[in-house]
Amino acid sequence: MLPNYGSRRRFRDLSEQEVLALAISSEEDDARIYRTYAERLRADYPASAAVFDGMAEEEDRHRQRLIALHRIRFGEVIPLIRREHVAGFYARKPVWLMDTMTLEQIRGEAEAMERQAEQFYVVAAQRTSDAETRRLLGDLAAAEASHEHNAHRLEQKNLGDDERSSEDETARRQFLLTWVQPGLAGLMDGSVSTLAPIFATAFATQNTHTTFLVGLAASVGAGISMGFTEAASDDGQLSGRGSPLKRGIAAGVMTALGGLGHALPYLIPHFWTATAIAMVVVFVELWAIVWIQNRFMQTPFLRATFQVVLGGALVFAAGALIGGG
Repeated sequence: MLPNYGSRRRFRDLSEQEVLALAISSEEDDARIYRTYAERLRADYPASAAVFDGMAEEEDRHRQRLIALHRIRFGEVIPLIRREHVAGFYARKPVWLMDTMTLEQIRGEAEAMERQAEQFYVVAAQRTSDAETRRLLGDLAAAEASHEHNAHRLEQKNLGDDERSSEDETARRQFLLTWVQPGLAGLMDGSVSTLAPIFATAFATQNTHTTFLVGLAASVGAGISMGFTEAASDDGQLSGRGSPLKRGIAAGVMTALGGLGHALPYLIPHFWTATAIAMVVVFVELWAIVWIQNRFMQTPFLRATFQVVLGGALVFAAGALIGGG
């Protein structure tokens, strides 16, 4: 990284022709990014895809104007210079990262792209003493500000209240299917299924170290099993539940956390103190599950409470009775 960085040109060392060439290549890159966003969103969010199509066309028009200006001032041959050739020039995120981005994050990234470009040209214009270069950079800053204004205009044109509400609901549903649902299943499995072995071991041995090791093994093992099971059960292509990797991570991590929550108190050497704290943690875990079900899955509060708290109490009682016997 350091050798590559050292080989870059400083912006203040660029000629006016090179600055113009840099602006041309930047506009071309941004248009390509917007078209990639549009293709990524077209199936699920057609209105937002139309916004990015329009923004790409805006970038194309500005690029054509910049090329025409370069042809008049410097001729037909445009120097090959890009963002990565200039030290300190704003960078764009790789487009493959958008696979993990939500709709709102993509929209926010597009707005940030325009603001970054405008701010860069404004600062660059302030640092130059050459009148022509200053004017050129000022024009580019104004063009980027116009881009951001046009982005808002295109969004208002293509995204009415109904379209935005529909797309937001689609994004919310995808978030629930990919992250919340498998994560909730994992939390329930980790919190409830590990109760019996942990508390059975606790009451049978009254040894906090042994109980912690059993709880750690049960939690990690359950997390790995739940994660792989979720990832392998459905590739998400037909069900629309999203990436199996994301679902597997959500289920596996939450399963492990659910079990570790009431295993960690047994790091405390005193048995009854550790057990009392573990019981409090179990209570918090079960109510967290109730809240998530009510908040995200629209499960009626009383029904969720009955299902989760009663089920957890029965499993806890089974573990305590088996261990105590």
